[in-house]
This record gives sequence, C-alpha cells and structure tokens, in this order.
Amino acid sequence: MEITEVRIKLMEEPGERLQAFCSITFDNCFVVRDMKIIEGTSGPFVAMPSRKLTAHCPNCGMKNHLRAPYCNQCGKSLPQDRLPTDTDGRTKLYADIAHPINSSCREMIQDHVVKEYYEELERAKHPNYVSRYDDFDVEYRPQKASDSGSNATKEKQSSRRIDEPHEATGLTELQSPQRTDSKSSGSEDFGEGVF
Repeated sequence: MEITEVRIKLMEEPGERLQAFCSITFDNCFVVRDMKIIEGTSGPFVAMPSRKLTAHCPNCGMKNHLRAPYCNQCGKSLPQDRLPTDTDGRTKLYADIAHPINSSCREMIQDHVVKEYYEELERAKHPNYVSRYDDFDVEYRPQKASDSGSNATKEKQSSRRIDEPHEATGLTELQSPQRTDSKSSGSEDFGEGVF
C-alpha cells in the first residue's frame, strides 16, 4: 500500500495546537479525510478522523453525547455511569472512524504526512499560495437585497435545492380556499365561527 497524495489545509490561528487538517489518498483509489495535524510536545503528530461517542437515553432512546447531563429529547437526567473508560481509567469521548491497525502503518502515515506538512508550510510563504485541500463545509451567506432580482442569484438558489418541489394545489399565492362549512354566514369578522 502506498500513499499517493496528501492534501493539507493549514489553520490560520498561530499558537493553537491544531496546526492543519489533511486528507490522504492510498494507491490512487481510497481517500481518508479529516485527519488532524496537532502540535505535540515532541513535534507534530497525526490524529485520525474521529466522531463523538453517544449513548441512548434510558427513558426515550434518543442518542445524546456522553457528557450531556440531560436528554436532548425528553429532558430527563442522564446517568453519569454510562461513560466508557480506557485502560488508564480516562473517559473515552471519541472513537476513530479510520485508523491503522499496526505500528508500521501508523509510522508510514505519520512520516509521510508530517513531511508533506513541512512542505506545505514552505509553499504557504509564497504570495499566491492556494491550499489544495478539498473543503466540503458549506458557508451560509445571506442574500443581499440588491441581488434578489438577478438571474445569477436565481440560478444559484435553484441549484441548491435538495428536495423535490411540492405538487401544485391549483391556488395562487393571492387566492385562499373557500369555506364550505354550514356555519359560515359570509361575515368576515376575525375569529367568527371558531367556537
């Protein structure tokens, strides 16, 4: 197995332990994203992609993060003895999504990624530097009032739709359904006929 590509996104806040995110490609056919390069006491190291662990509420069954004191669904107090611990007795809050199984693979990934990280730091010093990391996070940008009538804005809005449109009811925005109940007397007073 060979690492054929490493893409790195440097963090902009100097002095933080998290130095960069990276993705690696194996044999030009398999990608692992969201690896982290963290500054440790003896230099940078690679942390594998992970997710927060959850536990089910004993009352309603909803998943909650392990440190949540109350259920997000029903509001019941959650027992604190549900927290798993590692061999040293520390609470385990995260689980790796992907990770090497043996130390030789871990060292190969670590050496390759750290080498690429230092090269990326050098490339970042150039004035026209652009990161090659694919960032799939979506940023919310509110629509400006001046853009509301442009064709480009309408095309962007229609290309972002992820669900199918509702079927037409035959009513326009200004029409409203006619009342057909027998209590309607034709009066337009607010609240008439509610009781």
